[in-house]
Amino acid sequence: MDCIFDKIIAGEIPSDKVYEDGEVIAIKDINPSALVHILIIPKKHIESVNHMDEADSALIGKLIYTASNIAKKKGLSSKGYRLVFNIGEDAGMVVNHIHLHLLGGQKLGAMV
Repeated sequence: MDCIFDKIIAGEIPSDKVYEDGEVIAIKDINPSALVHILIIPKKHIESVNHMDEADSALIGKLIYTASNIAKKKGLSSKGYRLVFNIGEDAGMVVNHIHLHLLGGQKLGAMV
């Protein structure tokens, strides 16, 4: 198991957990790009959006639903927040395990 997220999920590497259930874990990003920067990660290893199949669509939807619930609990819903999937090296994907970034807590710049 070389994937850092798989090791975090297995409890081999400590993390600052925000949420966990049987399918998903959410942790604070160790190198945040915003005041609130949380990674929502499926426990099932899927390399990227390019590697998912139709059976994974409900799980990926759960990542978005989980992010929405975390945003509400963090008080981000009223002012706004950003959800981002990075796919591939050119997009800035560093860990090859699909994950959703929840960013907020401050005014975020416009995206191109």
